[in-house]
Amino acid sequence: MSETKATVPDIGIIGLLRWAWRQLTSMRTALILLMLLGVAAIPGSLFPQRNQNPQRVDAYFTSDPTLAKWMDRLHLFNVYASPWFSAIYLLLFISLIGCVLPRTFHHLAAIGKKPPLTPRNLDRMEGYRVVATDSSLALESAAKWLKRHRFRIRIAENSISAEKGYGRETGNLLFHLSLILILVGVALGSLFGMKGEAILNVGDRFINTPTSYDNINYGKFQGQGSLIPFSLTVTNFVATYDPVTSQPSNYVLTTQIANPVGSTPKTVVIKVNKPWTSGSTKVYLQANGYSPIVTVRDKSGHITFQGPVIFLPQDSNLSSLGAIKIPDMTPQIGFIASFIPTAGSSAKRGIFSTYPEVLDPRLVLSAWQGNLGLDSGNPQSVYSLDTSKMAKIGLKALTLGSTYDFGVGSITFDGWRAWVNLQIVDDPGKLYALYGAIFAILGLLISLFTRQRRIWVKVGSDVEIAGLAKNGIPGLEEELVALARALEESKGGAA
Repeated sequence: MSETKATVPDIGIIGLLRWAWRQLTSMRTALILLMLLGVAAIPGSLFPQRNQNPQRVDAYFTSDPTLAKWMDRLHLFNVYASPWFSAIYLLLFISLIGCVLPRTFHHLAAIGKKPPLTPRNLDRMEGYRVVATDSSLALESAAKWLKRHRFRIRIAENSISAEKGYGRETGNLLFHLSLILILVGVALGSLFGMKGEAILNVGDRFINTPTSYDNINYGKFQGQGSLIPFSLTVTNFVATYDPVTSQPSNYVLTTQIANPVGSTPKTVVIKVNKPWTSGSTKVYLQANGYSPIVTVRDKSGHITFQGPVIFLPQDSNLSSLGAIKIPDMTPQIGFIASFIPTAGSSAKRGIFSTYPEVLDPRLVLSAWQGNLGLDSGNPQSVYSLDTSKMAKIGLKALTLGSTYDFGVGSITFDGWRAWVNLQIVDDPGKLYALYGAIFAILGLLISLFTRQRRIWVKVGSDVEIAGLAKNGIPGLEEELVALARALEESKGGAA
């Protein structure tokens, strides 16, 4: 006997692509990709991102250049714009669309259809029972009861098919479609949005141009020409604090905004949860602090620097650190300084702030002379001082109006100004993401609290009823008992 070998037909390129599409658009794949997206986002919270904190990224390259170079190659400093994160994001987007849209069309078509016919063997279904009632009135009474309880019914010759709970699948699909809307919103924001920050002293003016920002990041398809033309002048800032806990109770920023530039300015009050809005661009009040005002003179008494210097808060009582750099003196002079809004002292902590409001200010200075390193070509933070090529020449704590003579010059503590950190965000997809989140919650609630079930009534030699609860949701038995009771009561002619 000759053996026959089974041959496997070649599915070809089209068949292979069709198989791959089915795998990609399955719900299991969508869930796996959603989990991978969450895992892929973890490095973005563990490592500093170049578009948010470039100083910390530079610190990685300074401390360990080799490791930082490999981390940069893996896009760990720019996770959300990396090819691997974008690939997971796009695959999830395609998977959800391919999975949800066919189900949506199928569901929309099924909504208009009649319930399925009554099964032949009704005694195999859930809650089967025979009802002692008048068979001539059973169908009419059952139809009235089912309609009253929001069932869609289909009346056949000797039976009724009833169904309700299509809202469960509607809610399920609404939830998944809302996830797609959220992904669309996030994609629009990353492709066509921008985000930047600017620190302004009270009295400063900001014009919405790239050079006015301390840092700014554009979406992939966004550029400098997309910034809306407006100017903002900080006229006043008031911060109030609880005298017992020192916790902030209110921040009020008063500004004059001309939109567009050159138009008549309008007074606009900005608070923490009340940004100024123009189209999809919003200006948020993000943080605040103090800028001590100093005057620096050389040994001949000429002013080499005068004005406010922004210091960064270090604690809840707004003890602030900063650097004052005087490159025009010979030798060059720098100060590492602390601004103390309300001074207190102890043997253990030294001078520290006891309250965030300026009540008894101090300016603690550490004076250095030498090469500031401003001509080295390496970027340098304005809030810190590179003392590697400098020598320390003195330490002094100044009260308001006092002067410190450090030998080759002097510095006077003239006063202070409040500063605010404004975050300017243009996110055209934010509204879509918000609506997506709202509809997702709505769809989830509909899906969780809607019970989908079918009930059949069959009239033959006996009146039989049975049902089917989708996904095993409880409550069917109670409805069948209520229907049976209604049919039994109709025996005397009552509905």
